[in-house]
Amino acid sequence: MGKNRIRVSSGEKGFTLFNYTFFVLLCALMVYPFWHVVMNSFSSAEAAAKGGIFLRPKGFTLETYKSVFTNPQIWTGYLTTFLVTLGGTFFGTLFTATTAYALSKKDLPGGTLFMVLVLFTMIFSGGMIPSYLLIKNLGLTNNRLALILPGLISAYNVIIMKSFFMSIPGSLEESAHIDGANDVTVFFKIIIPLSQATIATIALFTAVGYWNDYFSTVLYITDGKKWALQAVLRFMLVNTSQAMTSAGVTVIGATKVTAATIKAASVVVATVPILIVYPFLQKYFVKGVMIGGVKG
Repeated sequence: MGKNRIRVSSGEKGFTLFNYTFFVLLCALMVYPFWHVVMNSFSSAEAAAKGGIFLRPKGFTLETYKSVFTNPQIWTGYLTTFLVTLGGTFFGTLFTATTAYALSKKDLPGGTLFMVLVLFTMIFSGGMIPSYLLIKNLGLTNNRLALILPGLISAYNVIIMKSFFMSIPGSLEESAHIDGANDVTVFFKIIIPLSQATIATIALFTAVGYWNDYFSTVLYITDGKKWALQAVLRFMLVNTSQAMTSAGVTVIGATKVTAATIKAASVVVATVPILIVYPFLQKYFVKGVMIGGVKG
């Protein structure tokens, strides 16, 4: 067995070492800014004011998070964002799958025209003002549906799912039809179970998009109680003193909390929930996209 080992040259070893070193450093450069914010959020007001490199909290305290969670806008922002993300992800993934499944059928009347219209939306859009006027005329301003409906279907996601559906052998559907299954049964009992990796990938794309969306709130929502979390975060970052006052913190007299720590904690509060989702769906990421892209 030892005689059959593949010999690795010194050049290959050096190249491998260089790759590992480069990507470790690159990863550190990407991770540290967020790590700095997290450590800053747990640090005392005095340490945050001095600044510097934060590899661990300096003067560990939870007072900043107590102040942030005392702000009622954080909770209403969480409520709106969770409702929008859950509703938008479920219906967005469902409608994307049904649209892609229909477009994957070669015998669909006008299928080419419909596909061209889908591709057209990737290049051209109505613009901000027409979008606002449409939402206003539909009576959806200050309505959480305005945060869901405009981004319900993505042309890019439709193309990925369409490519995957086209890779599924047609004989599976023909066999199901012979056994008496209709199109709806075939779709939910055969196609969907075979598409779990791609669907999980599309669901994650959609969820991240809804979670990070703040511009829709700026356009369509004027009621602060219906703001999404990202809009609340922006308000707290831009108007920290007013946000601290809303949380019951006296800016001048606060000794354990400062504007810097409030900003850091607000970023963490808005970012961590969506980061928790990644480990559970990460394994589907490459697999789903590669299946939909390569086999199509």
